[in-house]
Amino acid sequence: MAGIRDEGVEEKPKLDAGGLAEGGGVIAEGVDDEPIEANRRDYTGWHLTLMAWFAGLYAAFHMAALNGLSIARWTGIELPLLPTFPMETWNFRIVHVAGALLLGFALFAGRAFAEDPRKETRGLDWPSWAFAALGLVSLGTALSFSVEIANGAMWNGMDPGIRGREIWWFGVPLLVATAGGIVLSWLHGHLRSSIAAPDIVLGICAVSVAVYLIAIYGTLMRNSTGTPFAPIGISLAAVAGVALILELTRRVAGLALVIISGIFLLYVFTGQFLPGFLNSPPIAWERFFSQVYTDAGILGPTTAVSSTYIILFIIFAAFLSASKVGDYFVNFAFAAAGRSRGGPAKVAIFASGLMGMINGTSAGNVVATGSLTIPLMKKVGYKPTTAGAVEAAASTGGQIMPPIMGAGAFIMAEITGIPYTEIAIAAIIPAILYFVSIYFMVDFEAAKLGMRGMREDELPKFRKMVRQVYLFLPIIILIVALFMGYSVIRAGTLATLSAAVVSWLTPYRMGPREIGRAFELAGIMSIQIIAVCACAGIIVGVIALTGVGARFSSLLLGIAGASELLALFFAMCIAIMLGMGMPTTAAYAVAASVVAPGLTSLGIQPLTAHFFVFYFAVVSAITPPVALASYAAAGISGANPMATSMASFKIGITAFVVPFMFFYNSALLMDGTWPEIGRAVLTAVVGVYLLSAAVQGWFVGGRIVWWLRTALGIFALFMIEGGILTDLIGIGGAVAVWAVQRMVRPDPNTSLAVRGTD
Repeated sequence: MAGIRDEGVEEKPKLDAGGLAEGGGVIAEGVDDEPIEANRRDYTGWHLTLMAWFAGLYAAFHMAALNGLSIARWTGIELPLLPTFPMETWNFRIVHVAGALLLGFALFAGRAFAEDPRKETRGLDWPSWAFAALGLVSLGTALSFSVEIANGAMWNGMDPGIRGREIWWFGVPLLVATAGGIVLSWLHGHLRSSIAAPDIVLGICAVSVAVYLIAIYGTLMRNSTGTPFAPIGISLAAVAGVALILELTRRVAGLALVIISGIFLLYVFTGQFLPGFLNSPPIAWERFFSQVYTDAGILGPTTAVSSTYIILFIIFAAFLSASKVGDYFVNFAFAAAGRSRGGPAKVAIFASGLMGMINGTSAGNVVATGSLTIPLMKKVGYKPTTAGAVEAAASTGGQIMPPIMGAGAFIMAEITGIPYTEIAIAAIIPAILYFVSIYFMVDFEAAKLGMRGMREDELPKFRKMVRQVYLFLPIIILIVALFMGYSVIRAGTLATLSAAVVSWLTPYRMGPREIGRAFELAGIMSIQIIAVCACAGIIVGVIALTGVGARFSSLLLGIAGASELLALFFAMCIAIMLGMGMPTTAAYAVAASVVAPGLTSLGIQPLTAHFFVFYFAVVSAITPPVALASYAAAGISGANPMATSMASFKIGITAFVVPFMFFYNSALLMDGTWPEIGRAVLTAVVGVYLLSAAVQGWFVGGRIVWWLRTALGIFALFMIEGGILTDLIGIGGAVAVWAVQRMVRPDPNTSLAVRGTD
């Protein structure tokens, strides 16, 4: 992406392998480039054009639907086959999921690609086309049902004739085609530039499921879901739909969420045999599947959010990427923080915080900023394990960074009914504390190792970065619009439009082609999060139907009778375990269904309870043994993934205390008077500082002995509750530790003597 020399446009210096520009400054380039996954197809020619148009139109469809745009209203010209906006809610969500399935199966392969044409398994094309024929039979039947209903037919799930057609002409062909397509996609090897025949089968099945459900949910049968009177076709379509969602989730997000979803699905039919609070009433498969593809499951809160707020902000992020705002954010971070000791590590924190405002995924942040910061951290003396761990811990904080906060904040607003602006305001102090804690850990590590900052000639000029501060305008417009009372949809749309306008002040001006490319990028970027949200909806549906969430709340209430702190610790462990190996969106959605109701039953305010769960769902990305952000960072640093996850856990350890802080002191969630909030922030920062110093063994400019570290850690924990007495004890204890360190000067190399081991 070297700049093209043009009149009035300065050519960008090229980067060498270490990230240093020939012209003397560190110039971040490619931060906004879209990473290509290992199983993603790389089309050429007309295939590429077709997929680009499909992805772009898919994203543009959402922008139009959310804003109620209408060509007929604007021009008076009626065009055939165009949807009417606003769409009915369930229909919109069904199209949203079906479009992601169709796009996902076209873009992401079910197995590794063949290296050359001789290794392609063309023999599997023939059975694939047979399954495709069955899928077309199912689709044709669904279309015929739709025509009959449109012509006034009264649909009755108990009618033997209708039931027979739903089973033998719609359901059975659909299920056989779905199962056959999934299995063959695991076996079919093909080149990266071509689509496999089994994936065409799966696309047909996804369309068939959508057509049938839209047709049937337009009748009175919509009210029969979850009862014996529901048409059998709904259950059969839902079985196929669940299988398709699980398969796409496996391709784009790995096996962890698929396995967890499978366990929950198994629980539906085996819960009656389990003891204690896990015991659930027997549930027929027809009843469960007739309800799981409704707003009690897949079409519920998770898909409601992914089809509105999430995809809107993905489009916003794509527009920012097209105008290279991400490059500017990282360069700005280098200019601001690169001179301090351990400079690249602090740049990683600063850049990840800025990128987190537009890219709320931990692994995505690692890939975007870590490709530059990790090599530079290694260059100034950090070990590969530490470099990867710092980037993983910093990038994880992007998901709690207002205003966008990944997808979890939108799901929180949907579940709790708390306005999104209130959630964003409440997130400010916890986000600051998270990044402050990571900063202290990194700074103390750099101090212990005697690291220097980067030289002036290695960095971008801060003065030049400040002159480009207008690139923050889209973010500022988003925040201002939200707090002026505009809806999230309108604020996000205005911010997206402003990103296109601001691009005209940069070398990367967005014309029609670039805007089309941004929509295409948004369509592709949305696939993973839509699949994950739909998959999480399956789990939410299981929890709702079996009632296991309510029984877990009773269990938590019993534990709280013995100790409230123990109940919180138990809730923390469950939230982290649910989040291991899962994207934060899914982790929070599941934990919010299981853990949050239990916390609110203890009398905890819903905002505090959900933030507690959300925070630990986020930090699960750096919690061993399955730490997605750490594994992504290890792939860049070349370090051992498990060692990197352990190091990132250590660097982020103080962040695990923050939720307990805002539980005991709600002023940290902006709930209180300004003096209360000010004192809470000040004492919380002091507590985070003391705990970081205890973990790193570095306090007020020098290393400290083990017993002073222990004392410092204990005094730091006194700062959690936020009471005046406990704060005074914590601060007084820290002063005493400093006095001992200054006057007695104990040897920091003294070890704890252990006798009697022989």
